[in-house]
Amino acid sequence: MFYRLAGVHHTRYEQARALWPVPADRWQVLVIALLALAAPFYLSDLYLGSYMLPWLIWSAGALALTLLMGMAGQLHFGFAAVMAIGAYSSIHLARLGIPFELTLVGAGLVSAVIGSLFGAAALRVKGLYLVMATLAMQYLVDWVIINVPAISGGAQATLRTPAVSFLFVPLESLTARYYLALAWVALSAVFFLNVKRTSFGRALVAIRDKDFAAAVIGVDPFRYKLMAFFTSSFMGGVTGAILAFCYYRAVTPEQFSFNVSIQLVAMVLVGGLGSVVGGFLGAGFVLLIPIMLTNFVAGLAASGWLAVSSNLLSHLPLMIYGALIIGFLLFEPLGLAKIYDNIRKYFLVWPFRHARS
Repeated sequence: MFYRLAGVHHTRYEQARALWPVPADRWQVLVIALLALAAPFYLSDLYLGSYMLPWLIWSAGALALTLLMGMAGQLHFGFAAVMAIGAYSSIHLARLGIPFELTLVGAGLVSAVIGSLFGAAALRVKGLYLVMATLAMQYLVDWVIINVPAISGGAQATLRTPAVSFLFVPLESLTARYYLALAWVALSAVFFLNVKRTSFGRALVAIRDKDFAAAVIGVDPFRYKLMAFFTSSFMGGVTGAILAFCYYRAVTPEQFSFNVSIQLVAMVLVGGLGSVVGGFLGAGFVLLIPIMLTNFVAGLAASGWLAVSSNLLSHLPLMIYGALIIGFLLFEPLGLAKIYDNIRKYFLVWPFRHARS
């Protein structure tokens, strides 16, 4: 069995600190990386631009929010506003002639500063009060974007992205934009995997579990929560810029509404809090499952297997989708990442049912 081990025996600290100590995990990551790199060669432009590209970008957004919600335990229901700040900032910076590499950094910094300001105000409250504080950020940013023409051009205006190049490669072709999104989500995943092993990550976990106990052992909750808001908002701002330049190519206020924030929270919860795999699985579930269900139900209706009215047919995929989310939260509250981990551990110890890896 390729996945089975006769025990994990670490004799060096380098082995114990490895990201993927199981050889099968390393092979799995390598195969996925090769498939992702070769995707433009075996996928059509329709699938690459309509499925793979948005999935990668929203996975990066889910990972940015997971850093805040999964590791630091801070609820955020206004993360679409953070991405909106990054998207609009990047367009205005690019129009000023700033190189796109610096534009991404600038968009991330603008989002981080504004996100940290709201985070600092929200750090003195918890739970539902923190949710209300982040909701206030969402609605305030939406109002400013809509009512300040210098930012968005007006409530009904569409702000087109200028032509830019990344590392001297023009972002005009779909392949170039796909590889930029792939590079950013890979960098976000590697960062998230490593930050969990640093003192910063361990401090966030301590604050998430019990903030006053963390303060007793010398961890400053206010400082580390503020750092979490800054880091998460920076990643969200860069993701918003990449979303604008690589996928939308033109931004409107409706693209970063409150519904988008809810979708991001759903990606994190359904995928699994504090998990890199969960970020990818949650983004894929929220983005792709409704499309697949719609096509499946439409196919059944067209073939005569499902005799329903057109009104019910338009709502049936969303009903099934909602039932799936409720089912996951009922039977596996830890999300899709936990289901994947259970399957992985089963193969690690198979056929010894009660063995532990």
